[in-house]
Amino acid sequence: MKQERIKAYENIRKALTEAPLLIIPDWNMPFKLYIDAFGDGVREALHQVQIIDEKPTEGPVFYISRQIKPTEASYGSTQMDCLSLVWVLEKLRYYLDGSVFEVAIGCNSVKSLLNMKKHNRHMLRWQIAIQ
Repeated sequence: MKQERIKAYENIRKALTEAPLLIIPDWNMPFKLYIDAFGDGVREALHQVQIIDEKPTEGPVFYISRQIKPTEASYGSTQMDCLSLVWVLEKLRYYLDGSVFEVAIGCNSVKSLLNMKKHNRHMLRWQIAIQ
């Protein structure tokens, strides 16, 4: 047990003294937004490719997540992905408004939402929020 604690301490010390965990955003470069809506929560990461030591390197700018609410627990994968995208666009609007960014999502749910011909009010609000 003591060895595990020492190893954990060394790992934390190493992480804090080496390369930064987050990079400072370059507002002239595009962002990449990774979205994962699975199980009991939604998880997003905002990344950016920057030139570090003369090599393009992708690094994290911001991480954000939340648990799903009881009313959202019955959502299907399309609704969960759309919920995740709408939520993160609102939360990270200070990074994303006026910036070029690409969304990386596990399936075509957002594309299908944008191309839907018939919507319920819930999905229509999400479609408007995404555009």
